[in-house]
Amino acid sequence: MKRMNRRQFIEATAQGMAVLTLPPLLSHCVKDSGNSQATLTNLGDGFAGFGVDRALLARVLDHGLKRGGEFCEIYLQHKISHWVGLEDGQVNRASTQVDLGAGIRVLKGDATGFAYSEDLSETALLAAAATAASMADGTRTVTPRELKAATFKSQYPVLTSWSEVGVDKKIPVLEQVDACARKRDPRIIKVTSYVNDESCRILIANSEGLLVEDEQPMVVLTANCVAEQNGKTETGGHSEAARDGLGFLSPLRAEAVAQRASDHTVLLFDAVASPVGELPVVLAPGISGILLHEAMGHGFEADFNRKGISIFADRLGQRVAPAGVTIVDDGTGAIRGSINIDDEGTPGQRTVLVEDGFLRSYLHDRISAKHYGVPSTGSGRRESFRFPPVPRMRNTTMQNGDKHPDEILASVKRGLYAEVFSNGQVQIGAGDFTFYLKHGRLIENGKLGPYVKDANLIGSGPKVLAAVQMVGNDMKMESGAGYCGKDGQRVPVGFGLPTLKVGAMSVGGRRA
Repeated sequence: MKRMNRRQFIEATAQGMAVLTLPPLLSHCVKDSGNSQATLTNLGDGFAGFGVDRALLARVLDHGLKRGGEFCEIYLQHKISHWVGLEDGQVNRASTQVDLGAGIRVLKGDATGFAYSEDLSETALLAAAATAASMADGTRTVTPRELKAATFKSQYPVLTSWSEVGVDKKIPVLEQVDACARKRDPRIIKVTSYVNDESCRILIANSEGLLVEDEQPMVVLTANCVAEQNGKTETGGHSEAARDGLGFLSPLRAEAVAQRASDHTVLLFDAVASPVGELPVVLAPGISGILLHEAMGHGFEADFNRKGISIFADRLGQRVAPAGVTIVDDGTGAIRGSINIDDEGTPGQRTVLVEDGFLRSYLHDRISAKHYGVPSTGSGRRESFRFPPVPRMRNTTMQNGDKHPDEILASVKRGLYAEVFSNGQVQIGAGDFTFYLKHGRLIENGKLGPYVKDANLIGSGPKVLAAVQMVGNDMKMESGAGYCGKDGQRVPVGFGLPTLKVGAMSVGGRRA
């Protein structure tokens, strides 16, 4: 691949090297930041962006119910994604991807029919509806209700869509990241940084008369570093993300991302091998919440409980953690996993899963909510129009306790302080997990000692939850570039944790 510097890249794109003509859809993404009330009073514009109208949606919904289906839903999505990357001061990648289509779902009892189309003509939509409806084999029992526009308060209004932001606004940010990372430590020999942003509009209509749309921005800033010392190299990185606009790419954020990426890389030169065996483990605030998300959070998703797969099935109202442990999954706000509405059109909301140690709720979509006889928690999410929704987490956190972090550390004579995790594997039903710890620190006589690296934390999520001994008062959200994978789908998520002491966990590493 031919590389070009910043000036060459901007000049090339201006001269037509890569030209994209945007449809009317995203031209309506400009909002008044002082007015966060999103309404559907201008749905004519939204319809025009997808090339459909209210009457066509009604005909498609009617067609989906002709064979006896009880519910039909149309999910329209138009997403424009941009990626600009810088490697050692030069643009090494720039791309734009446009995705447009519709997913149609028909439900009858516990059965689901689903089809999608990248063609939004009436013929194609009716054909997809007929395919989705084919799982039912009977006569009509339901007639679609009249579509009525729903309103909600937007949590992430932006002044300008990312589709209207040129590369000339992004490359200086990446150049700053490169310069800051190198300035931070002379051992940094390579810096790769990128901005990935999205402008997405969804439109949902269903046979119960719901008609709702949302505009969903997303931006990720990432820095990855390679450092060298005495012939030895180490790698590290850091990402931050939010549902936000251009203001997210501030000089302060660029500097913070670069510094953390650099620091996470060079500290590994002095890191020692981790102790192994059954040890007290203190989870650092923030990114350690990935363990909460993976090893415990999935067990609270209602489809796994409805099918009897999760260890938390039939445990509603029972104690699953010590007193003082409260776990929340929250769709509100403007961070990575936040949603105004889920992908079934239910408003995003805050769901208390565990309250003071007792299991209070699962995460529900339409299907599981009907099974349990409760309202949906706004947790029906999908990767795109090509997938049906399933119960998913949004931003999963453990709430603050009453212990100061220093008090928690002081209670550990010898143990492990886990700071930054990388990959991991989880058996969702039982919650058994193995997580790779990129780096942490020894705890010696209640104080933080040397850095350690290349450790594995092994255990069972429910057992770890039950073994929580102290909960800190310093909860921190981590909203990097995290995706959650389930049923072949990826969705953006956030997670958070206060400093947390677990009585004992299995630690494996190079000494094992």
